[in-house]
Amino acid sequence: MNNDTPEEFPFYFLSYSSACTHPERDPGMTPAEAEARPRPTHPQRAVESFVLELSARHPEIEALAPAPDTRPYRYDAATAKTAGADGGTDGPAVVFPASAAQVQQVVRLAGELGVTVVPRGAGTGLSGGATAAAGQVVVSTERLTAVIEISPLDEVAVVEPGLINAELNAHLAPHGLFYAPDPASFDISSIGGNVATNAGGLRCAKYGVTRESVLALDVVLADGSLVSVGHRSIKGVTGLDLTSLFVGSEGILGIVVRATVRLRPIPVARKTVTAFFDSTAAGAKGLYAITLSPVRPAAIEFFDTPSLENIDSHSGTGLRGRGAALILIELDGYGIEAQSADLAAALTAAGGRVTVESDDDGVRLWELRRNGRGLPQDKWYIGEDIAVPKSRLAEVYAAFPALEARFGVDISAVSHAGDGNLHPLITLDRQPGDDPVQPPAALQEAATELVRVALSLGGTVTGEHGIGSIKQDWAALELSPRIRQAQHAIKSALDPHALLNPGKAI
Repeated sequence: MNNDTPEEFPFYFLSYSSACTHPERDPGMTPAEAEARPRPTHPQRAVESFVLELSARHPEIEALAPAPDTRPYRYDAATAKTAGADGGTDGPAVVFPASAAQVQQVVRLAGELGVTVVPRGAGTGLSGGATAAAGQVVVSTERLTAVIEISPLDEVAVVEPGLINAELNAHLAPHGLFYAPDPASFDISSIGGNVATNAGGLRCAKYGVTRESVLALDVVLADGSLVSVGHRSIKGVTGLDLTSLFVGSEGILGIVVRATVRLRPIPVARKTVTAFFDSTAAGAKGLYAITLSPVRPAAIEFFDTPSLENIDSHSGTGLRGRGAALILIELDGYGIEAQSADLAAALTAAGGRVTVESDDDGVRLWELRRNGRGLPQDKWYIGEDIAVPKSRLAEVYAAFPALEARFGVDISAVSHAGDGNLHPLITLDRQPGDDPVQPPAALQEAATELVRVALSLGGTVTGEHGIGSIKQDWAALELSPRIRQAQHAIKSALDPHALLNPGKAI
């Protein structure tokens, strides 16, 4: 599914949904006849029947029966840390369709046999959205990697969901175009996973999140039908906006098998600007100077003091020696020198020590942003993905000390400051005798209270990682019962038997 690397600090816990069961049926059996048959009582047996039947009907589709070798398909990046905590020895069944038609065949058979399906991209998600129980079937899109079309005149590309974000941009570069959504895991996350979680990333400040770059989708629904939603044109308001509905739906409404995405011209120039401040609070307030300036950067990243110290410790750098907080900015487009000068003046007036970095130093700084931090090896930790209106970022950072004192934890955060999306890291020292799979309650309590802070400021529990299987309690804090009821009604309308990724997102 989603969209990010371990440097975004995945959660330590996971949850699974049990596979529901429906009657097996023979190839010639009608749905009514199938419904009248006794239902199997063991999801694992249903999965075994599914693999045998799929191999008999469609031998061209590779299918793996549940086995120890398929265990990696039970987890995503958020839940792999606890891979041994559930006690299971086998993974789920896994199928590898190589075309949209094969995805349809897999889903139809799963529906016949009452086997629940978990769509999976590259497995880089950070919310447990691609976790699967042993009694489920994982539909992997890793073989659906084609670039079907690149149209420079329309500035669109048509691609399959298993294509890696970075590989798409490698295909586009000779045409002078790029795909703007830029998750931190762009070199390992798939387009389908980005769509599933409405992935954001670094360049959202200027180019928006995935939803702003997806024009149309081909989707296999729970009954095996293939539908197209959206438009190839930039404009189009015929009917409800089902494209936006599928973007961010985490595989619970359908399996994306093709995406028509919007492209942008590669900027004629890019420049990295840094502004260091004497404290986290000063740096957070310095962000306001960017908004009030005439400059619109492509990316604005903010690092508090502990985050700079973490990078220095993990990567051997000396960022903390330059200041206690850092705003890292990418400018692009024409007039790059004028943009740099205007932005430097605004940030200097706000108290920043501003440097227009060399090209080489800029590349190094952005690499540190993506991969420079280290995960704590001797502590409990939990990561979050909250977002607030960007004018309220400073208030979130200001809330950290009180939460630290109340719960005995340490909190730091790197932010996509251009759109108010924080990735806090909450840590707690391990104590002798701690159960290695049972984190202290204070850790979760601190995380929940930080979520409440974000909500009180007009924010959300997840900016780009999704709800998946591990944030549903938090989603209940944000969504009213009536809205949750409406979301379940939409799910039921498209997937009445809850075959697709049950127990996720809503």
